[in-house]
Amino acid sequence: MKPMIEFCASNMHHGTDELMQELERDDSVEVMEYGCLGNCGECYLKPYALVDGTIVAADSVPQLAARIREAIASQQADRDALDKLLDDL
Repeated sequence: MKPMIEFCASNMHHGTDELMQELERDDSVEVMEYGCLGNCGECYLKPYALVDGTIVAADSVPQLAARIREAIASQQADRDALDKLLDDL
């Protein structure tokens, strides 16, 4: 299952539209854009996205790109650890 990255159309004024377009070209992730993700306070303040339902925010779009990749790696590591634990049972 591919990681889901969700963007808010109202957050595009921060420049997240370019990041979203870049990620759409990456076949290893699913990318969705919504009119509103219901995180208006976060949306107003800084660039952000949801990665598998978890808010990932940063002060700049390049920093957000890095944090999205970190969140994907961290979530994958957690899934791998859980799978190993279940295999060991």
